[in-house]
Amino acid sequence: MSYPIASVKNLTVRRGANVVVDDVSFELLAESDTALVGPNGAGKSSLVASLLGLIPRVSGDINIMGTKMNKAGYLPKSIRERISYIPQNFSFQGQFPLSVFEFVQLGLSNSSSFLRMRDSRTKILVHRSLERTDTFNLRRRLLSELSGGELKRVMLAFCIVRPRDLLVLDEVQAGLDIPSTQRFQKMLFELRRQEGWTVLHISHDIDMVLRSSDQVLGLNRRLCCRGVPNLALTSERLSVLYGPNIVSYQHQCRGWMTAIGRTTHETVQRHSAWR
Repeated sequence: MSYPIASVKNLTVRRGANVVVDDVSFELLAESDTALVGPNGAGKSSLVASLLGLIPRVSGDINIMGTKMNKAGYLPKSIRERISYIPQNFSFQGQFPLSVFEFVQLGLSNSSSFLRMRDSRTKILVHRSLERTDTFNLRRRLLSELSGGELKRVMLAFCIVRPRDLLVLDEVQAGLDIPSTQRFQKMLFELRRQEGWTVLHISHDIDMVLRSSDQVLGLNRRLCCRGVPNLALTSERLSVLYGPNIVSYQHQCRGWMTAIGRTTHETVQRHSAWR
């Protein structure tokens, strides 16, 4: 029987004077894939940031791997080390002259291992992670030299260099072309099964959510819908989530896709270009 890796109860988050997440509760079961969807400005990134303890919450309880997070967002190092986060934009890129090998080595999160640059076991672990993400040939290149797709695969290598339990992704496919998106999604699916990850990801790709996620959370400040994607993402619930201006369009590469109207204009533009 599956058990929760993370549970959130009655979470409320403010940004300035505005409530951006209002009384939200959910669980992430072990080895499950949960998609967080909703219009721009719905509070998705704020929810993720609060779950990771990056921003404070007004109220509510967050429990990660059996440990309750305090109000300041503190979790013991033993729990933090089992969580990985891949942001939409990687702020370190171009700011530090790190090679791909050096960056993935940082994922070991062990200062003694990091300082022992010649330690053979460290090198083996990094090389194995790079090989599994098809990035071994990039190991000597700087992060700033990578394409968007290459960087995202390197970040997956960072995540698997040592065991993790929870992987959180914030629109990681944004800005990738179709082949890179498909390659990343296939690799993520395979690694999730091999590593036993529990995954929470923010997505605007409803078609991908319907095909690959176990659970969907529809957020527009509050949870508007939740559950198995093909049951939760009905036309009626999508209208509540995104507003009445919802349309469907044909997707030449993927068969069909439910697209959203003015409230998610960026999503419509992105997928319309794939026709």
